[in-house]
Amino acid sequence: MTVTIVGAQLGDEGKGGIVDVYGDAADIVVRYQGGDNAGHTVVHEGDEYKLSLVPSGAVRGKIGVLGNGCVVNPETLFDELSALRERGLDPDVRVARRAHVIMPYHRVLDGIEEEMKRESDDEIGTTGRGIGPTYEDKAGRRGIRVGDLLTPDVLRDRLERVVPEKRAVVEDVFGVDVETLDDPDALDTDAMYEHARAYGERLAGQTVNAGQFIADARDDGKQVMFEGAQGTIIDIDHGNYPYVTSSNPTAGGAAVGSGVSPGVVGEGTTLGIVKGYLTRVGSGPMPTELGGVEGDTPGYDEQGSGENEELATYIREEGGEYGTVTGRPRRVGWLDMPMLRHSARVNGFTGLAINHVDVLAGLDEVRVGHSYTLDGDERLTMPATTEQWGRCEANVRSFDGWAPFDSAAVAREGYEAIPANARAYLDYVSGELETPVYCVGVGPGREETVVTEAVW
Repeated sequence: MTVTIVGAQLGDEGKGGIVDVYGDAADIVVRYQGGDNAGHTVVHEGDEYKLSLVPSGAVRGKIGVLGNGCVVNPETLFDELSALRERGLDPDVRVARRAHVIMPYHRVLDGIEEEMKRESDDEIGTTGRGIGPTYEDKAGRRGIRVGDLLTPDVLRDRLERVVPEKRAVVEDVFGVDVETLDDPDALDTDAMYEHARAYGERLAGQTVNAGQFIADARDDGKQVMFEGAQGTIIDIDHGNYPYVTSSNPTAGGAAVGSGVSPGVVGEGTTLGIVKGYLTRVGSGPMPTELGGVEGDTPGYDEQGSGENEELATYIREEGGEYGTVTGRPRRVGWLDMPMLRHSARVNGFTGLAINHVDVLAGLDEVRVGHSYTLDGDERLTMPATTEQWGRCEANVRSFDGWAPFDSAAVAREGYEAIPANARAYLDYVSGELETPVYCVGVGPGREETVVTEAVW
């Protein structure tokens, strides 16, 4: 059997924690897209683990696989594995030979391109880790794959073609003197060859044909969990383009990015992860936003501050809403139901995990964006273009708030111990999406999750 973990919003929904909650029965956890721009936090026995590339199942000692849909920065991988070993874990992570490699020149280009966009107010809000440029090279058929690192002659041929191209882009298109860069070797063919060859030597013992590896494991009766990074609304096809990531975090990406058939994913559980409110990092529309973040929220400099600003700050601080990878403050808003209806349709959720219910405790009122008004018409789901979405106004519904509670005690006692007003809120979300709630996060730890349904 398989379980697929998908972010239902704009990322940062708490996917890593849900992988950890349900991961004990899994034998293999597969990351199927993205790179070291993920920010998955797992809290186990009071210890917090922040993972940007290693699959979250590593904390439970599960075999991890970085699938062909991932882009892999070997330096980040080596550093994360070393950090986990220093904390007493023994991570076992296999890397797909078809996965593409983030090279130093990708990070250089990412930084230059984002700076250019910032100057023209077109900043996407990337992590600057070379994710987008690596996917560009993948689509342009000029990428370096993990398997290439293992074959020096092939690696040399690939680099002799691509590095001069990157150097020309930096010098002739962006007008940047390579020698003024922090890492000029990133645009030197010989230096990149030695760099990448060293990657290959270190990775040689842990690379796999991912699709076959997973198929063989399933034939042996192993349970497989697919772990998505980011969220549905920044999916490159189904998100609010161009404010998107460069891959497919949606459930369909689990098949494409791991080498299994759509039927394998479809016959298992697809769990949509929802935060009890909404956050996003970077620019783009957010109809239910409270307050704003300077440099990210459109028109924020003109908004000033007020009651909603204070509420946004309160939720941000209570929820620790700062980027795991970047440390940037996240924009905060009420739950957006048109967004979630879109996500449910795209992914086919069979269950929901709703996190951070405890963060909203203590508020007199909790609101939800139930629908949008666009050009005088009510919309129950997101429009297809970001420009239209930016003109949507949220129609809110109000729920009575709930008092703070003992998260550990509620988790021990079960769903009925969740405050009644919070349960009414959860029931509303479940009813609107016609999808049952499988678990509720009432605190950051594994032991602070109320599990109502098994996923296996």
